[in-house]
Amino acid sequence: MPPKPVVAGDLAIEAWPLPAMSGSAQPDLALAPDGRVLLSWINSTRGRRPAFQFAEFFPDGHWQGPRTVAVGNSMFTNWADTPHIAATADRALWAHWLQKSSDAPYAYDVMLVRSLDHGMNWSAPRKVHDDDTKTEHGFVSMWPQSDGSLGVAWLDGRNTADAGAQKDGGGHEDHGDSGHDDSRGGGAMTLRAAVFDASLRSSAVAEIDAMTCDCCQTDAAAAGDGAVLVYRGRSKAEIRDIYATRFDGKVWSKPARVHADDWTMPACPVNGPSVAALDKDVVVAWYTAAGDTPTVKLARSVDGGATFATPVAVDTGTATQGRVTVAVDAQQVWLLWMREDAGAQSLWLARYTPDLSKQLQRTKLVDLQGKGRATGFPKLLLNGAATHVVWTDVIDGVPELRGVRLLAAK
Repeated sequence: MPPKPVVAGDLAIEAWPLPAMSGSAQPDLALAPDGRVLLSWINSTRGRRPAFQFAEFFPDGHWQGPRTVAVGNSMFTNWADTPHIAATADRALWAHWLQKSSDAPYAYDVMLVRSLDHGMNWSAPRKVHDDDTKTEHGFVSMWPQSDGSLGVAWLDGRNTADAGAQKDGGGHEDHGDSGHDDSRGGGAMTLRAAVFDASLRSSAVAEIDAMTCDCCQTDAAAAGDGAVLVYRGRSKAEIRDIYATRFDGKVWSKPARVHADDWTMPACPVNGPSVAALDKDVVVAWYTAAGDTPTVKLARSVDGGATFATPVAVDTGTATQGRVTVAVDAQQVWLLWMREDAGAQSLWLARYTPDLSKQLQRTKLVDLQGKGRATGFPKLLLNGAATHVVWTDVIDGVPELRGVRLLAAK
């Protein structure tokens, strides 16, 4: 018998058994146009080659899969820079992963594939970027650009080629929660994007920002004829605030700060923003430690992401860890984030009215056994009557995917 749902306010929290094997981490969630929930992950069982896998959860409650997208020792895997999956209205599935391009510790490419048969077969992979530098390319966001095309944005290190050997630390594998030193003697990390058609041909290739944080996640939400993209910028004065830019299907707007936190930080905090959109309503969640005060913030735009109102502080204090994910529907805004107090991590949920004027609920979803970066980044997805949540925990030293569904309490 499955455990009874736990009631928290007007929500029932029920276990959501997942088809991922032990040793799985780096989850992603995406919604297909027909209501299927797509769950992807990397399985890194000891003694086996890393495998990028996914499964489909259908509206009637059954799983199909798992299926393998790619496998191999040359796959670049880490806790912060993770693969993603997406679906377009032509019933295609799209997926990307990171592939090592040389033996250099920071050299890897973003590989993109497409499937028309539920992932039974995939196209030949292609790089999303047009350079051959042995540098970092990752922290990808994807969105359906049309019924048969996909938008992709990524952090691109081609301008850092002369400085790759000078980077401090040990790459994303060694990124601690305190930050990663991305000072370098050469050029800066850039933010780039392109649109790919059904044949994986690229168009609308653009450099959006010539200087960004090296290893904070980007995020995108489909909006209007294009998308809203958010990321952590980086100024020459080492101010690392969150920026938003809008794509109208042809060109990107000039990036603008979501809010002037003025967080001066000498290293990348490995803690990127999240964005969700519903028509012209856009909500961004992010972590900042401006003024040496860790804080999770939420801000709303009513003009498609062109401007944002003064943010709401959701959580603040030394236990605030960030790693946010946000979603929005017509009734409310949903937010997940993580806290860590005395070495013990927990996953939290908050709900707000659409205008963010009132907090409807704040509850701890789960206490985690895992610690530090091993627990990665949680994911949140709305699908009609249910809200789906997945995260990584570590049980007896082995990563495991966990999930719950949030339903209206009866």
